[in-house]
Amino acid sequence: MAPMLPQWAWDLIEPYLKKNLATRGVERPTRRQLLDEFGRVWPEFTATIMVQEPWMGTIRFKRLVQLRSGEMDPFLEDPKKFIGDRFGGGKFKMNLHHGMHFVNTKNFKPEGLPIWKDLPELPEE
Repeated sequence: MAPMLPQWAWDLIEPYLKKNLATRGVERPTRRQLLDEFGRVWPEFTATIMVQEPWMGTIRFKRLVQLRSGEMDPFLEDPKKFIGDRFGGGKFKMNLHHGMHFVNTKNFKPEGLPIWKDLPELPEE
């Protein structure tokens, strides 16, 4: 069963759902069709949280965690608290994927000490 999403997360996912449905010939999906499509794709969603860090005179994004759809509830409920409690302060980026397909991205900037500096980088899959 797909969860109820906060509005900020729905706003990131809805364009992807509409694009999927348009590809299948549904140009103007109803709310029901969008919710059905969400229920179909949600189990394969992941959210990758990265932090911006200085690197060789430029910046890069250090991968910190990848959450599967069933693990996202605490993050979705309060993303700044989730990130701040686990990783501290900094400039964070969250990328949403459906399988291998990029869906959308959102930036977060919680305050606090940069706990993430002492954490290992999540390896690429």
